[in-house]
Amino acid sequence: MLGSCLSAAALAQDSPRYGRDKFRQLDQELPTPNEQRTASGAPGHAYWQMKADYDIHVEITEPVANAGGASGAELPKLTGREPITYHNQSPDKLEYLWLQLDQNIFEPNSDANTTRTGTIGDSVSISQVEKWVKPFDGGYKITSVTDASGGKLKYTINKTMMRVDLPKPLAPGATFSFKLTWWNWINDRFKWGGRAGYEYFPEEDNYIFTIAHFYPRMAAYMDYSGWMHKQFLGQGEFTLDFGDYTLSITAPNDHIVAATGEWANASSVLTSTQQKRLAQARTSDKPVMIVTPARSAR
Repeated sequence: MLGSCLSAAALAQDSPRYGRDKFRQLDQELPTPNEQRTASGAPGHAYWQMKADYDIHVEITEPVANAGGASGAELPKLTGREPITYHNQSPDKLEYLWLQLDQNIFEPNSDANTTRTGTIGDSVSISQVEKWVKPFDGGYKITSVTDASGGKLKYTINKTMMRVDLPKPLAPGATFSFKLTWWNWINDRFKWGGRAGYEYFPEEDNYIFTIAHFYPRMAAYMDYSGWMHKQFLGQGEFTLDFGDYTLSITAPNDHIVAATGEWANASSVLTSTQQKRLAQARTSDKPVMIVTPARSAR
C-alpha cells in the first residue's frame, strides 16, 4: 500500500498537470534563499541590482532614390552611437561585460533563423525563393567599441550576445564608461517579420518606421545566475537592469516621431501653433491633435 502511494506521488509530480497546479509549492520555481532574496522571492537585506545609464543617439535615413520603394540595393538604415556607464553594484569583481544584440536575430546564421522549421507546399512563390536565395542581413554592424578616452576595447560577438573585455576588473561599487557605434539595415516588416521594421507606401513614396530593440543593451547580471546571456530567439523577453536614459532621434524632416519619455526639445521642432496645442493637451480631458494630418502629409 505504501509503495502504491509513493508511486502515485511520483507520477503526480512528473505529470504535465503538476507544472500547471496553481497551489504547487515554489521550491522548484525559485532559487535557494540567501542574503539577496528570501524564500518568498522578495529582496533580502543584502539585495543588490546593477545599473546601466545610456546616452543614445540614433538616425534613420531613407534610400536616396525612393522610386519603387526599398527593393534596390539600398534599404532604410539606422545609425547609432551610445556612451554607456555601467555601475557594478554587486559584491563581485567583473572581468568582462555582456551586452544583448537583439537585432542580430536578422543575421542569416542566427539561431532564430537556423532553428526555424517550415514546410514546402505544392507550389512556391517567387518572393519565397528570393528569401531563400538572398536572406536579409539586418544584424548590427558594430563599427567601434572604445573606452571613455577613445581607446579600443576587445570584444567578441556570439550571435545575439557580445562580450566586452575590461582593461582591469571592475571592482564592487565602481563604474565603467564605454562607447559603441553601429548601424543596421531596417527590415521590411511584412516580408521578414519581427517586432520592428518599416512599411513602404508606393502611392505616396513614403515610409512608416516602427523601431524596437534598436540599441545594444547591457545583459542583466544576477546573484543566482551570473550573466544572463542566452541567445535571443525572437520570442519572450529578457530581464534588464534599471538605469537613466537620454535618447536623441534624428529622422527625415517629413516624419513625426512618437516615443515615450520626457520631451526635451519640443520648442525647437514644433511650430508656435503646435506648441499651444501641446500645452492644451496637458490639461485637456479630450484628445488634442498636435500635428494635423494636413501638416504631416507630403
